[in-house]
Amino acid sequence: MTTYHTRRWLLSALAGGLLAAVPCTAAHATTVVTLEHDVVGSTHIAAPDSDVALGPTTLHTDLDVDTGDFTASLPLPGTTSEFALAGFIPVKAHVDFVPAAPVQGHLDFVGSDIKVTSTAQYYVKLSDIKIAGFPTFTGPNCRTVDPVTIPANTPADGVFDLINGGELEGTYSIGDFQNCGLNTWLINAVVPGDDNTLDLQVSNGRILD
Repeated sequence: MTTYHTRRWLLSALAGGLLAAVPCTAAHATTVVTLEHDVVGSTHIAAPDSDVALGPTTLHTDLDVDTGDFTASLPLPGTTSEFALAGFIPVKAHVDFVPAAPVQGHLDFVGSDIKVTSTAQYYVKLSDIKIAGFPTFTGPNCRTVDPVTIPANTPADGVFDLINGGELEGTYSIGDFQNCGLNTWLINAVVPGDDNTLDLQVSNGRILD
C-alpha cells in the first residue's frame, strides 16, 4: 500500500471518518495521531503455573499514519501472583512490570482489516514474597536480570479496530532474577522459563487533541 493510500485509509478508519478530511499533501510529510485505549488482560506464567491479572490500564499511542508505525506506553499496575511450590506449598508474591522501553509496533493491512504487531519490554520485579503465609526477605531490587521482551499481536484469526480495539496476544520467555537476597535461588528455580502467554483486551479508543 502506498504512503498516500496508507494515510487516507488510516484517517478514514479513525473515528468512522472523523479525521478523513485532514488533507493528505506531500508523501514525505508526517502526520502523527495520538490515541488512547482502555486495556485489561492477564498473563500465564508457565513454570509455576500462575495466572496474573493485568490492568485495568491505559494504552497511550502515537501513530504515524504515513507508515502505520507507532510508539506507545502501557503502564501495568502492580498485581499479585499465587502458586504452589513443590505442588503443595502456597507461595504469594507482589509482581510489578517495570517498563524498560517504549512499546514499538506496526499496523499491517490485510485487505480492509488491520493487524497489530508490537513488542513491549518490562523488568519483572517481585516483592512481599510469602511462603506458606510466612514473609521472606527479598529486598527492594528483586527483578529479572534482563528486560523481558513480550510480543502483543493480533491473533491469526482476529482483526483490530482503531476505535473498538480488539484482542492482542503473545508468548514470551522469562530469564533469571537477581538481587532477591536468600530467595534468589528459589525464585530462579521456580519462575524463569519459556511458553508464558499474554492476553490483552483493548477497547474504547479515543483520539486526543
